[in-house]
Amino acid sequence: MLFNSYEFIFAFLPITFFIYFYLNKKHLTEASKAFLVFASLFFYSWWNVKYLPLILISMLVNYTIGKELSTPKKFKKVSKRALLTVAVIFNLSLLGYFKYMDFFIENINWLLHAKIGLLHLALPLAISFFTFQQIAYIVDSYRGETKDYDFLNYALFVTFFPQLIAGPIVHHAEMMPQFAKLKNRVKNYYNIALGLFIFSMGLFKKVIIADTFAEWATKGFDVAKDLNMLEGWITSLSYTMQLYFDFSGYTDMAIGAALLFNIQLPTNFLSPYKATSIQDFWRRWHITLSRFLKDYIYIPLGGNRKGELRTYTNLFTTFLLGGIWHGAGWTFVFWGVMHGIALIIHRIWQKFKIKLPTILAWFITFNFINIAWVFFRAKSFGDAIKVLKAMFGGNFIVPTANNWSKLFDSEQYIWAWVIVSLIVVTLLPNSMEWKERFKTNWFYLILTALFCLTIFMLYKKSEFLYFNF
Repeated sequence: MLFNSYEFIFAFLPITFFIYFYLNKKHLTEASKAFLVFASLFFYSWWNVKYLPLILISMLVNYTIGKELSTPKKFKKVSKRALLTVAVIFNLSLLGYFKYMDFFIENINWLLHAKIGLLHLALPLAISFFTFQQIAYIVDSYRGETKDYDFLNYALFVTFFPQLIAGPIVHHAEMMPQFAKLKNRVKNYYNIALGLFIFSMGLFKKVIIADTFAEWATKGFDVAKDLNMLEGWITSLSYTMQLYFDFSGYTDMAIGAALLFNIQLPTNFLSPYKATSIQDFWRRWHITLSRFLKDYIYIPLGGNRKGELRTYTNLFTTFLLGGIWHGAGWTFVFWGVMHGIALIIHRIWQKFKIKLPTILAWFITFNFINIAWVFFRAKSFGDAIKVLKAMFGGNFIVPTANNWSKLFDSEQYIWAWVIVSLIVVTLLPNSMEWKERFKTNWFYLILTALFCLTIFMLYKKSEFLYFNF
C-alpha cells in the first residue's frame, strides 16, 4: 500500500487511527498494540501477501535469539558469540537469497561461461530495512544493551507501518519506550495537527516535485539514445532532485503518520544538498542508515582507533557495503566505491587544514554527489557513460537524434524547475525546521490545506524509489 494512494489516506490511516485510540480509551492496552501490529502486517501484505510469512519468521527467529542473548545463563554449551553469528548469518542469508541471488548467478555465468538459470525472485518489500533494524537489535542484545521486551512490543517495533517499508531505520532504544508511555495512548491534538502538516508536505514533495522530475530523468536515462550537454545536465540534475524529494517526501510522510499515534520517528534528512563536504553530506543524508553503518560496521571494524591506513580501509569497506546494500548491481558497488574514496580524500585533505571558501566547497561537494547519483540511477554502465559523456563532452546545444524538444515541453521550462528546486534545497528551511517552527495557527492550517491539494493528483500513483532497495 502506498502512502500516496487514496486507499491509504482515506481508508487505512483513519480506520487504524480511530480503532487504535478507541481500544486505548477502553483501557485495552495490549489489544490496541496487537491491533496496530495486525494493521501494520495488513499494510505490508497489501503489496504481496505471500511474503507475509517471511517477515513473521524473521521476527520470530530474531526475537528468540535476542531474548536468549540477553539471558545467556540458559545456554551452557552455546556461547553468546555463536548465537550472534547464527543470527547474523540468518539475517544476511535471507537478504542475500532474495536480493542478490540472481546477481550472483549472473556473475557466475559470466565468469565460468555457464548457463545457470536465474531465479527471478521478486524482492520482498522492506527486507533491507527490517533486516538492518533487527541486526542492530541482535547486536545490542549481545552487548547487553536491550531490555526484556515481550514479543508483542518487539513485533510492534519491527512492523510499525509508518517506518516499515522504507525507514527511517529505527533503533529499539528510541522506539520501545515510546510505545510504553501512558500519555502516548491518548489522542494529542497538537501531534495530530503537526502530523497532518508534515505528512501533507511529504505528499507534495513526492507527487508534485519528485514525480515531475522522474519523467525527465527517465527520458534522459532510459529513452534518449543520445544527449547533448544541456540534456545531460538536465537528466542528471533531474534525478538528483527526484531522489531527494522522493525519499525525503516518504520520510516526511512516515514521520507525519507516526505523529498521529504520538510516536516520534528519528530525523532522516537535514538539507543534504547544503553540505559543504562529503562527510557533511552523510551527516545529513539518510541519517539513520549512516548511523547504522557507523555503529554496526565502521566502529566494529576498528573505526579510527587503529591508525590512518586502517581508518581508510574501514571507511572504504563501510561505504562499499553501503553501496551493495542499496542494490544488486555493479553500478551500486561503484557508487559505494566512489563515496568511500571521497571520504578518504576528505580525511586526508583535513590534515592540511586548508579551508575552502564555503561556496566553492559546496560547489565541489554538490557536483560530486550529482555525478555519483548518475551511477546510482543508471541501469548499466553504458547508460551512466552516455549521461556523463553528454555532461562533459557533448555538444552544447546542438539537437540530438532523440529530438529532446519532442520529449519535453521546452528546455527553459525544465531549467526553471531545476533552478527553483536548487534554491529550495540550498536556501529554504527543510521540513524538520518547519516541524520545529510549527504552531497551531491559520498560517499553518492554510499551508497544510494547500499541500493537501496534492490529493487531486493521486490518480498518477507511483512507487517510492527506495521501495526498490
